[in-house]
Amino acid sequence: MKKIIASVLFVAMSFTGFSQIKTPQPSPTSKIEQMVGLTNMTLEYSRPSMRGRVIFGDLVPYNKLWRLGANANTKISFNTDVTIGDSKVKAGEYAVFATPGKDSWEVVFYSDTSNWGTPQKWDDSKVVAKAKAEVYKMPVKIETFTMTFDDLTNNSAILGILWEDVYVGVKIDVPTESIVSASIEKTMNGPGAGDYYSAAVYYLQEGKDINQAKEWIDKSIEMSGDKAPFWQLRQQSLIYAKAGDKKGAIAAAKKSLSGAEAAGNADYVKMNKDSLKEWGAM
Repeated sequence: MKKIIASVLFVAMSFTGFSQIKTPQPSPTSKIEQMVGLTNMTLEYSRPSMRGRVIFGDLVPYNKLWRLGANANTKISFNTDVTIGDSKVKAGEYAVFATPGKDSWEVVFYSDTSNWGTPQKWDDSKVVAKAKAEVYKMPVKIETFTMTFDDLTNNSAILGILWEDVYVGVKIDVPTESIVSASIEKTMNGPGAGDYYSAAVYYLQEGKDINQAKEWIDKSIEMSGDKAPFWQLRQQSLIYAKAGDKKGAIAAAKKSLSGAEAAGNADYVKMNKDSLKEWGAM
């Protein structure tokens, strides 16, 4: 009898979490953090594999809501408000679901992230955004379900979804320009050299008012005086060139070149020499 009881207890323990054997998850979890402009995005999801199966139209049926991965909800979070499709989405964490089709998908962002798989009872009031995504067929097959942040700019990113031979992407716009503009406006009440420099470089990179950028970079250089670093002078030369002031661009590039040579910075030496050649000064 003791042997029978011991045997029963052993079996019971094996099925109630007492097993010490560790095995890999069939759909391992993944976490990605990505800065887009000034917005931090975090994506958490599980990654099933094909394992010889036909995925879309079979394992994942067409025209039916899918959990977008495996196990618990796929979750995405933003630390600022964002825009998805025509919808403004508040900063926070959201579940992501999809309804795959042969030619396009509908991707849904849902405010309740506590589900295991799709919600037992769907609540339309919890849908914060929907986006239509075109299906792109890939020339190779992706064995393991993959999500990415693609095509990064200061103002947007594409949430990419890849599996089997399918790629779909959903654009997420971020409010970088409004955040930077508000920061510039606030800081300009009492800016320092670094503030003028950052504002000028941002305007140069984003193709905004170049004359305003020129005014700000000049103030930055003026405040730095003889201690203006070569990298700051490099940006001044680029802003002058963009503003059509070749003479000023050449003068700033020569100063930047001299500082870069003194600092032993080969990258800036090359960049300045290349620009001076382009502007006919070497």
